[in-house]
Order: sequence, then structure tokens, then C-alpha cells
Amino acid sequence: MEGRKLGTILITNDDGIDAPGLRALVQSLVATNLFNLQVCAPEGEKSAVSHSITWLHPIAARQVNIDGATSFAVSGTPADCASLGISKTLFPTVPDLVVSGINKGSNCGYHIVYSGTVAGAREAFFNDIPSISISYDWVNGESNLNDFTLAAQVCLPVISAVLVETKNPSYPRKCFLNVDVPNNVTSHKGYRLTKQGKSIIKMGWRQVTTETAGQKMSSDMTNTDTERPTNFDLSSVSPEHLLFTREVRGSVLDDDDTTDYRCLKEGYITVTPLAALSHAEFMCCFDGSILLASVAAFAYTFLAILL
Repeated sequence: MEGRKLGTILITNDDGIDAPGLRALVQSLVATNLFNLQVCAPEGEKSAVSHSITWLHPIAARQVNIDGATSFAVSGTPADCASLGISKTLFPTVPDLVVSGINKGSNCGYHIVYSGTVAGAREAFFNDIPSISISYDWVNGESNLNDFTLAAQVCLPVISAVLVETKNPSYPRKCFLNVDVPNNVTSHKGYRLTKQGKSIIKMGWRQVTTETAGQKMSSDMTNTDTERPTNFDLSSVSPEHLLFTREVRGSVLDDDDTTDYRCLKEGYITVTPLAALSHAEFMCCFDGSILLASVAAFAYTFLAILL
């Protein structure tokens, strides 16, 4: 640590190093002058890649200029970035905390499994580094880029509280935190400890032609219009190939008002403990009620500080 700074934070994401969510998060953290900041993020869009890693070939990293942080754009996945960032290969020190985000679109329920944002935090958790994934519930026609700055600011107390609590021996090491910020962040109802629900957007498939395959996705998991990847060369598709694209076929929502999705839509900033690929409550049951109680006690402690 330097002076009165609370510690070193590694920032990653899945929207890419130039994404407004990541830049707003870094700028907000820099403005506090409380943290040493490192950034290791994908060089481009890596949404919905889940916890995939690069195994068969090297990845490339190039230094980029982000004021107040030592930053690298990496050719790999979010999990690659988190792994490289905490390895002491790219940076000389191991961070005290990894924060992944701020994602453009919420990550609740079963969508957590698809999320590259959550995977960045999970990779740090696999390596015993405290971590937080952060997402903003972006809605087309309502949200704007300044909302990322507002989302970052309401998450600063959570980040600071976790950094302080990690110095205590009682800090629960068998979970990491997934934070979702509601769309109308200026009117949020406060912070709420939640559990991972089962909400999911049901996806189907539709056959397309080479003429229509390049159109925007119609309502993906982030509720944003997303251009098709340009690295897919349609001119190389032969007439023998059939083309299919995903499309939304409906959704399944939680009926439990203690879940992440329900509380987020009610206007709360949700804080959800996670463990590996299952939610923390399920995993902790196998370790005994004492661990579950310690996770809850920790979460309620720093939520009490925020309130």
C-alpha cells in the first residue's frame, strides 16, 4: 500500500477495455485517490463467453493509456485477463481485490453462468483473491452513458468495505460477490443481500441467409442492440452450409422475492454471494451452518455500513 491507500485493485471486464462501464469505474476509483489501480481487460468485445480460457496458443498484451492506472489490453477472455493480472507476470504485485465490470446489462439468475463479467471475478476467486463482479441494468431508450458513472459511485462503498473486511481473519474466503445496479440508479432503494435466482431469457434458433445474417441481434441478454461480429466472414460460407442465429423466445422469471433479479427490478442494488458455478448458499450448506452464518454476517456488516 502507498500512504493512506486501501490497497491495489485489478479491473477487468468482458465488454472490452474501451467500454464505457470499465472507463467510468476506473475514473471513479481514481478520483477517490484511495486505491492503486491496475487494468487487464480484453482488447475487444467478449460478452457471454462464460469462463472460457485460452489454452492452445499465447495471448498478446499491449499497454494502453488510462489516466491513473497501469493498463493492458489483452487478446484473451475475461478469465484469461483476471488470471494474467493476478499472476505477477504482467504486474509486479498481486492485487488485494479484483473488480470485474461495469457490465452493460444485468447479470442475474442463470445468466450468471454465461457471463464473462462474472467469470473475471470467479477466476480471481479460484485463486483465493477477493473479487466482485458489477453490472448495470442497461435498458435501451432509458439508459445513457453517464449512468455508468452513477453506478460506479454507488458501488464505491461496497468496494471500500470489502477491501477493509479482507484484512480481518473472519472474512469469508469461500465466496465472491456479484453486484447488480438498477436501471434508475439515482432512485435506487438501497443495498440488499440477495441469492442467485433462476431467471433466464429463453433463446431459440432461426434459420437465416447470408443477406440477413449480418443484421443486429434483436434483444440479446443485455437488452441492447448488438452488431454481429465482423470477424465472421460470410463470403466464405458455401451454399451447402445452413446458417442459424439465436433469437429470444420468452423468459422465465423468479417468483421468490429474495432473488437477485426480483430485487434488482424492484430498484435495489443487489449484492449476491457466489461460489464457483453454484450460488454460495448451496455450497456453504456442505461446509456447515457456521460458514453460511459467517457469509451472511459479513454481507450484513458492510451493508449496514452503507446504510
